[in-house]
Amino acid sequence: MQILIADAFEQSGLDALVAGGFEVDHRPELQSADLPAAVARADVLVVRSTRDEADVFEKPGPLGLVIRAGAGTNTINTEAAARHAVFVANVPGKNAVAVAELTLGLILAIDRRIAENVLEARAGVWNKKTYSQAEGLMGKTLGIIGLGQIGLAVAERAAAFGLRVLVVEKDRDLATRERMKAAPVQTVPTMGELLRQADIVSIHVPGSSQTRGLVDAAFLGQLKRGTILINTSRGDVIDEQALLTAIVEKDVRVGIDVFEDEPSTGSGEFASALACHPEVYTTHHIGASTAQAQEAIAAEVVAMIRDYERGIARNVVNLTAPSPVGSTLVVRHFDRVGVLSAVLSALRTAGLNVQEMQNQVFAGAGASVASIQVQGEIRPTVFDKVAANPDVIFATVRNS
Repeated sequence: MQILIADAFEQSGLDALVAGGFEVDHRPELQSADLPAAVARADVLVVRSTRDEADVFEKPGPLGLVIRAGAGTNTINTEAAARHAVFVANVPGKNAVAVAELTLGLILAIDRRIAENVLEARAGVWNKKTYSQAEGLMGKTLGIIGLGQIGLAVAERAAAFGLRVLVVEKDRDLATRERMKAAPVQTVPTMGELLRQADIVSIHVPGSSQTRGLVDAAFLGQLKRGTILINTSRGDVIDEQALLTAIVEKDVRVGIDVFEDEPSTGSGEFASALACHPEVYTTHHIGASTAQAQEAIAAEVVAMIRDYERGIARNVVNLTAPSPVGSTLVVRHFDRVGVLSAVLSALRTAGLNVQEMQNQVFAGAGASVASIQVQGEIRPTVFDKVAANPDVIFATVRNS
């Protein structure tokens, strides 16, 4: 398998791929316009910030998997990839600690005005009188919007500073609820209630049509005067003009790591009224950029590629959700040639389209169990044909 890596990537990951027998083409200099030609022979494409437009997927070729070496996939045309049956996967959670650390760093820096302290001291000015007026974090309330892996990592670290942590109530899995309890994290019924109570608000949502412009005039209007607002998620989450107004009218203090119009390269010119404002602490989209995070991401990318070679695609974001209407046929069968072919033939004859299928083989037993989800109802005549196969041990149908 050939792996094209079109962005910076850790040497440990490159070495692991080569040691695993993969043909690795590491070309971090590639730009978006170069990808359609460069990817012609690749089975897997790995990217970080390089955009993957629709033309990457248009020509038939071996490309079957694109891995975004990070959490978000907003730089990849996932719909175009899906139309050409190409998996798009991400690496969620591996940069959570790094982003959480920067988030807490921005909160502390704003409260203690660390940047101004440094600049005046370097200029030969001693100004303890001004800079000893910080409020401190102990006992303040932090509202977290977006309680994924990064939001949870922020909550756990914030609690150690004595911050009361709030999130909006919603259904969450058991593992998340356990971490919330341990932190601890409290819930409120609505976003408005969170904004009205919080002294600090930190945004940790994915980029999407639902989150674009989330921090608008209505959102900002519910903040308390003097609130600290942190965004280390996506630049387009914020209505920058509305935030500039809130900084003036409500004394909102801001820490931002991402901008909607930031340069797509590692360096370049950058003009932003928000970044230039004296009440805004700005970093250069460095949230995930620690050695620890990049090593963890590289190791996970290598593991995902190894799994893909074995036919397993993990963390895929462009698959359809299982249909709520349909049937699942579970077939326990002898592990012999032609058994599944006969089952699928019966389904095809009945006009039933397979949505998902998994076949698991038992160790040393010569037997397997297949789970096949189809659109529509499996009628008795179809089921009887499957069950009558002498190589089928037992079959059952579960209707949705």
